Amino acid sequence: MRYLFAVTLLWAFSFSLIGVYLAGQVDAWFSVLMRIALATLVFLPFLKLTQTPKPLAMKLMLIGALQLGVMYGFYYHSFLYLSVPEVLLFTVMTPIYITLLNDAIERHFNPRFFLAAIIAVAGALAIRYESINSDFLIGLFLVQAANICFATGQVSYKRLMTSNGLEHKTVFGWFFIGALIVAIVCFILFGNTNKLPSTSTQWGVLIYLGIIASGLGYFGWNKGATLVNVGTLAVMNNLLIPAGIAVNVLIWNRDADIFRLSIGAGIILAALLINQIAAKSNRD
Repeated sequence: MRYLFAVTLLWAFSFSLIGVYLAGQVDAWFSVLMRIALATLVFLPFLKLTQTPKPLAMKLMLIGALQLGVMYGFYYHSFLYLSVPEVLLFTVMTPIYITLLNDAIERHFNPRFFLAAIIAVAGALAIRYESINSDFLIGLFLVQAANICFATGQVSYKRLMTSNGLEHKTVFGWFFIGALIVAIVCFILFGNTNKLPSTSTQWGVLIYLGIIASGLGYFGWNKGATLVNVGTLAVMNNLLIPAGIAVNVLIWNRDADIFRLSIGAGIILAALLINQIAAKSNRD
């Protein structure tokens, strides 16, 4: 679980960096392309082309295409319609998607995992952001589409990599290659070359997001997903919300209700604790 906590802290900065320095200023498809291309370069040296079974490589590429390539398309465009706290708040459904998808695959209903996700969602909803703009429905749709892609990728990667003994870093490059193909096609079709980065700050943010947040972040998150149960994974997805809002408030001075933020974070942590205790009881 330490991987998930570490990446949560890392990603807490990403929301604000995108919302403050890139959204509406740099073409969203170019941002996606740069972020994924840099992340791909991080893992290409570790990729063992001849030692990876072709079916596994194809599955990893499909997972990367969905969890990262398609998801980023929805996610980056949502910042054109929503503020940073709104984007964060609307990710509360990701744990539900994770648990429902996992239960659908296994063809049974696991009440413990679902309960942990429900409690986490309740914690996130406690952090209410009152001012919803006129583009609420469009933004909500975009974030939910991103959530579904992210949830599907997490569950798929967890199930795929848990069933084999391969070292994650030697195959993770395929994940980014799949995402890169999607990003290249989308930028060619929909990108706006008149809105490329124009300042060193924008380029710096893109480099950080590509190498650190995407490259190291997604590797750590997906590896962490294989080491915990589905309930814990669902809860950890919502811990990003108070962490992201806290960073947004402390550094960029955005308006937010600190009292509600504290209550919501406490409920989410309680959900994580409940899930861990229940999981330990089952093992004993």
